[in-house]
Amino acid sequence: MNKRYAIVGTGSRAAMFVRALTGEHRGTSELVALADPNPVRIAVHNDRLDRPVPAYPAGAFAEMIERERVDVVIVCTVDRYHDEYIVAALEAGCDVLTEKPMTIDAQRCARILDAVARTGRRVQVTFNYRYNPLHEAVKRILASGEIGEVGSVHFEWLLDVRHGADYFRRWHRDKADSGGLLVHKAGHHFDLVNWWLDDDPTSVYADGRLFFYGTAGAGHGAGKFAIDMGDPDLAALYGEAAVRADGYRRDQDVFAPGVTIEDDLAVMVRYARGATLTYHLTAYAPWEGYRIAFNGSRGRLELDVTETDHVSAEAADSLKGHREPGTASLRLRRFFGAPVEVPVEGYRREGHGGADVRMLAQLLDPDAPPDPLGRSADAAAGARALLVGLAANESIITGRPVRTAELKAGIVNA
Repeated sequence: MNKRYAIVGTGSRAAMFVRALTGEHRGTSELVALADPNPVRIAVHNDRLDRPVPAYPAGAFAEMIERERVDVVIVCTVDRYHDEYIVAALEAGCDVLTEKPMTIDAQRCARILDAVARTGRRVQVTFNYRYNPLHEAVKRILASGEIGEVGSVHFEWLLDVRHGADYFRRWHRDKADSGGLLVHKAGHHFDLVNWWLDDDPTSVYADGRLFFYGTAGAGHGAGKFAIDMGDPDLAALYGEAAVRADGYRRDQDVFAPGVTIEDDLAVMVRYARGATLTYHLTAYAPWEGYRIAFNGSRGRLELDVTETDHVSAEAADSLKGHREPGTASLRLRRFFGAPVEVPVEGYRREGHGGADVRMLAQLLDPDAPPDPLGRSADAAAGARALLVGLAANESIITGRPVRTAELKAGIVNA
């Protein structure tokens, strides 16, 4: 019998799950309902379906679960509301797939972990970057001992001014909604390192500031950073009809007051077995991609990925950008030997390197093959990634290193 899925939160990210449930995975999964406080967004998704599904206001979430006999709830709401729907779904007897981050603070995390323990139901966090073939290859090489014991990790992530600016025009710009980029965006990256090292972060020191966006960056050229709301998908989900329904504007000025998140962030993490992570996130770069290096007792592993080579001047008004084919290089450097390029099969330019398709196959297919790499992330993994971001946020405020045990104690005793 097919599992019955409902989605709460029908913004743009929900489209991936709607397509999967009504397309490739319709033989084993069934989309039975959509919930959102904004009926316009629900209607946009339903209009794309051959057979529209029942629509519910977010306030009728419990009624939806009971009436539609929901087995699994997919949570795609604003981050600050994740815990409300996750806990309600668990207590109603459902399993949950949730967009990252699992939640945005220690108290909400405690609610989720307590509900998992009480109900015995499952929460899986959609950390899709684990399913990128490049990242799977890194996991295999590190686990094989090719570079020996890992002593340090260096990780730089660059968001170009097309993509980076988008976090400063949407709801993410308010830390009360998103937890800031160290929770919402870097949570992906902290999860990767936790998973790659198979180790627990123990202490975090961080610094960061709002440098480029917000009122401090108002002289950087507001006209060049306006989004093109003429895009049909954006116009349908977030145009004037949607604005009239709930007042939310997708295209806020990135240099206007109200930005409470940082755009330039540096983090140092110590792990239980001694390795250190140095991490930097820049949200206003001229190109997009990331560089990661692992220094080990037998050598070094380097991953370099270019996702966008530049944002073209011709497209500056809309910031759609000029996108060249992505480039990626995975290089193994053993002591006293020449560097070796490691070939990786399955890496694709779209869908987070092909990760989205692979993740959905693993999560939605009941006959999915075993997962020896442990890519599926449960609530404990969601909490472990969250700990790094929360500790980093606290470190920025206090100016001191933060031990994750302090936050864990708060979660356990909440």
